Amino acid sequence: MIRIKICGLSRLCDIDAVNAVKLDYVGFVFAESRRKVTTEQAAKLKQLLRPSISVVGVFVDEPAPSILSLVNSGVIDVIQLHGSENEEYIFELKQLTNKPVIKAISVQSKGDVQKWSETAADFLLLDHKSGGTGHSFDWDLIGKVDGPFFLAGGLNAENVTKAIKKTTPFAVDVSSGVETNGVKNPIKIKEFIKAVINGQ
Repeated sequence: MIRIKICGLSRLCDIDAVNAVKLDYVGFVFAESRRKVTTEQAAKLKQLLRPSISVVGVFVDEPAPSILSLVNSGVIDVIQLHGSENEEYIFELKQLTNKPVIKAISVQSKGDVQKWSETAADFLLLDHKSGGTGHSFDWDLIGKVDGPFFLAGGLNAENVTKAIKKTTPFAVDVSSGVETNGVKNPIKIKEFIKAVINGQ
């Protein structure tokens, strides 16, 4: 069963939209972005979220204590690193928490994924070089992946079925692909999830 992550939630109506469907993860962005949320916003949104949905905190080169504060306060359940964090950083973070860690990597050429084959992260997230922009990358560049991974980058209801069949990911991750005019669209969220289910 392919897991589904909707990333970049920031409004109460976004929570209503994901609570109404079946998915596994939502992402709260704590890095500089038009989708950025504060700790207070995230805590409020988490309280309203269905308990079966895990919250992924998305960070870019964030000091570990800031991440651990969100983990320890129960605001996030999974850590996603979307910056230049190296293996030493990931290893040290893993020593401080038992929460899963996702490391996002930019896939621009063959071999980019394999460079992370020995990572301490629990999952890789394979993305276009500019995450969250709605652009996809050439899935043929992925090659052999030893562990489970999230597939991101330009996914939407029209292409996710093909993406799943081509890459067999652990999970698919969408943000702008379920938005209209920069905000989450409940209809597009439902269409995306239906397409994922049909693609399995």
